Amino acid sequence: MSLREQARQDARAILNDSVTGFGWPIKVTDPAGLVANLTGFGNDISQLIDPDTGAAISGRMPSVALHIDDVAAAYGAALPGAVADPTIKPWLVTFDDISGNTVIFKVAESFPDRALGLITCGLEFYG
Repeated sequence: MSLREQARQDARAILNDSVTGFGWPIKVTDPAGLVANLTGFGNDISQLIDPDTGAAISGRMPSVALHIDDVAAAYGAALPGAVADPTIKPWLVTFDDISGNTVIFKVAESFPDRALGLITCGLEFYG
């Protein structure tokens, strides 16, 4: 097995390990309404650092990381991404924060990494 394939398997094990790892239940809904219950890494950071001043600023930077194989099993070749047309429902991502509060986000951008087999989605608060 190549080092690259080993890294791909390791990434999947890390993202999907909900017992001793970072895995967290994440619900993904495509624009057609198809729902997939996946496991991945969800993030919702509310304080950022201004790179120019080094000062802490208020903001919100949610994201999720999912394994591409899990997304492909649910949606085929379609990957979550931003939907520019406001008449089309966006890709939605739902997960609970650490306190158990359910939050719904829309996918604002996506960054597939086809070398390691994961996709990171930048999110925006939705409804």
